[in-house]
Amino acid sequence: MIELTENDEKQLKEKGISKESMQSHINTFKEGIPFVQLKNAAVIGNGILKFTSVEEKELIAFYDSKLKDLDVLKFVPASGAASRMFKALFNFLDVYNPQKETLASYLKRTNDKDIRIFSEGLERLPFYKKVMDRMSNSFDSQGEKVFCFVSELLGDNALNYGFYPKGLLPFHKYGDLEATPFEEHLKEGALYAGSKGKAKLHFTVSEQHEEMFNKEFAESGPRVSEVTDIKYEVDYSFQKSSTDTLAVDMENNPFRNDDGSVLFRPGGHGALIQNLNEQDADVIFIKNIDNVAVMKDAKAVADSKKVLAGVLLKEQEKAFLYASELDKGEVNENKIAEIKTFLLERLNARFSNDFESKSKADKLNILRSKINRPIRICGMVKNEGEPGGGPFWITNTKGEVSLQIIESAQIDMENEQQANIMKNSTHFNPVDLVCGVRNFKGEKFNLLKFVDDKQGFITGKTKDGKELKALELPGLWNGAMALWNTIFVEVPLVTFNPVKSVVDLLKESHQA
Repeated sequence: MIELTENDEKQLKEKGISKESMQSHINTFKEGIPFVQLKNAAVIGNGILKFTSVEEKELIAFYDSKLKDLDVLKFVPASGAASRMFKALFNFLDVYNPQKETLASYLKRTNDKDIRIFSEGLERLPFYKKVMDRMSNSFDSQGEKVFCFVSELLGDNALNYGFYPKGLLPFHKYGDLEATPFEEHLKEGALYAGSKGKAKLHFTVSEQHEEMFNKEFAESGPRVSEVTDIKYEVDYSFQKSSTDTLAVDMENNPFRNDDGSVLFRPGGHGALIQNLNEQDADVIFIKNIDNVAVMKDAKAVADSKKVLAGVLLKEQEKAFLYASELDKGEVNENKIAEIKTFLLERLNARFSNDFESKSKADKLNILRSKINRPIRICGMVKNEGEPGGGPFWITNTKGEVSLQIIESAQIDMENEQQANIMKNSTHFNPVDLVCGVRNFKGEKFNLLKFVDDKQGFITGKTKDGKELKALELPGLWNGAMALWNTIFVEVPLVTFNPVKSVVDLLKESHQA
């Protein structure tokens, strides 16, 4: 075990991290995290469902018929800062001087595509009027106007939008009204997560921004409630310091700051499995804060969510029936075969080759284990070149095959066979989930029992000029849900409208 100083132990206690957890991090660094082994890309007909319009209407109707008796929650990871969204603009402020160079010559010299798009679409940005009202309207050149605009947008003593959480920036403009992603999620929630006149939303936020979110809800909540006739229950949680991960030096010893303290870093969005585990509802929708469309697309988005929820409820209904029968133990060989077929064909579970040769008692234990798991229905969009994760069949270190959402960083791209499987992938993960977290008795699963700890990431970083290794926990919809029962469903592109860069706000899906 690692030797700790008195100050180390005090630091661990303050953060709520056990000595065993710290040792586990060190062991992970020493052992490394192996690449996943892709078996196949999940495609339509082999891991991804695609429904006809008639089937979609039936699933929507099924969900709607159950909604009045359901406890529904919309869970929104919302702690992302907007600084990365404005990366191109911060760079522009650093390298451009309107007194020495025209904007046209800068664009020709640098081929800065983001600034070209930004400057050409300036007046269509949702915050254009707000920024311009704060500025003098006399500019000697377009370059000076754009430079002053960006300075006013991001300056510490101006709007300071680079400091804001992404969820509280103006994303859409309806007449004179600017709508934030937070407000758009409230509107969306009314369309598919509202039941008995109320809708519950939970946002994971940075502690420093909680007051800002409360202020936004105080302003936009009553306005949205009046239009939707829905009463909103909104609460927040923070990423726990106990989920921070240890950083180590290049010899896998704890990295120490200049004051001698041990360096811990946030564990990434996978830490939010702890926050999700504290929520309890019949149906939980999960969607990123920046993935919102203008309201003209809201019905199509809501219908897609209802399709996924309809799939969850239908499959869960059957799973609960089988789980109850297994619990009572009154299951013959024919029923064992029936339950196995359901798990294979509907919940994408996979069985070892020797399953049929096992005793009846062993078969029943395996079936109970496989059916008594949380269920996630994950929307998948057709791959149009977006970076990020996708749906794959993988084989783990125990030889078990399962459906997973895998990030490119988890794949050995120098392995030609693995790289080819990734290239054959047809769909992309937009983070569009509907989750069932209760068992057939109505008890909530402990979600921490269904995490694959071997799906984290080790990355190289530097601090104070020194190299270090950092550990990122298994992603929330990746390894943190690896042992859930998983169903992938194709959803339309209209449901996927993330804003990773400020210029994404100029896309049609964000123009009211």
